[in-house]
Amino acid sequence: MSDADPDRATDDATDWRAPPARAVRLHAATSALWCGAIPLLAFAIPLYAADGDELPRRLAWCAGATVIGLLAGALLGARLRYQRWTLDDAGLWLRQGRLWWRETRVPVSRVQHVDLKHGPLERRFGLATLVVHTAAVHLSGITVRGLDDADAQHLRDTLAKQLDDAGDAL
Repeated sequence: MSDADPDRATDDATDWRAPPARAVRLHAATSALWCGAIPLLAFAIPLYAADGDELPRRLAWCAGATVIGLLAGALLGARLRYQRWTLDDAGLWLRQGRLWWRETRVPVSRVQHVDLKHGPLERRFGLATLVVHTAAVHLSGITVRGLDDADAQHLRDTLAKQLDDAGDAL
């Protein structure tokens, strides 16, 4: 990892690519909304059952829990910014994490098939999720979220071509 730029992970022979900023923002926002909805749902019945004196206290608890849920969701969703990927002749590499790195290597010989997912928000922001299904027993595949749509299509096509080429050689 370069000392000059800690957010850009590079090796001598490999260029690790990060998700675009719009993907990080979208992932953080959707995670925040989901985590913020949990306290609202949890407090729905107690708020409905509250009498006049209890209502302000329960509303304050609900508001506080919702704000904490929103902040926690935003922090969890923003972890996407520490995801890096690279593709070489051997296969796909995925690195996740900041303090504790988790590096996953998917050799082309283990790839069964490759899927692209485009949710409505991903389509709106020009993003995609790549799912690589493998032949491994303990790991049925990896998911690379927050890819630019063009990068995702390039990865899918390259992995499929490498898979076809490897299949012809067998």
